[in-house]
Amino acid sequence: MSRRRRSGLGAKQRAHAPVFAALGDETRLALIAKLLRGQSRSISQLTEGSRRTGQAITKHLRVLERGRIVRSVRRGRESLFEFDPEPVEGIKKYLGVVSGQWDQALARLKTYVER
Repeated sequence: MSRRRRSGLGAKQRAHAPVFAALGDETRLALIAKLLRGQSRSISQLTEGSRRTGQAITKHLRVLERGRIVRSVRRGRESLFEFDPEPVEGIKKYLGVVSGQWDQALARLKTYVER
């Protein structure tokens, strides 16, 4: 049996999985908060105020890049990272659809129970 059939996920849900995974860690959420300020930041700037090493921050940034939440731009010897809101907007839309489906299911259940 294929992986898709076993997981029950469609292509759209599989596309959102890396974004959910990237958002599921408080260190990565803290990095996103720093990048939300609008300017590109280097690893050393993102490490400031953290007990994490540059290497640990880099690993977290790679996870965020796989989820397309951040992107890096090379400037000289340095990589600068910036936030990309598009994947998060996609998640918001997806959650809106799922929420609507649950609202409809609960309304049907309520109608059934009240009969």
